[in-house]
Amino acid sequence: MLILVIVLVVLWIILAIVGFAIKGLLWLGIIGIVLVLATIAIGAIRRSSSSKK
Repeated sequence: MLILVIVLVVLWIILAIVGFAIKGLLWLGIIGIVLVLATIAIGAIRRSSSSKK
């Protein structure tokens, strides 16, 4: 599960960089940042809930 979260974070970071590099696709960068934050939050929640069990 941790590998999946890491892969998703890397993909979202790449999307964010590409989005900001291409000025016309600024929305892609914004979506990339939102997805990185969401992936990190979900990964942290799942990791903390699995460690409590």
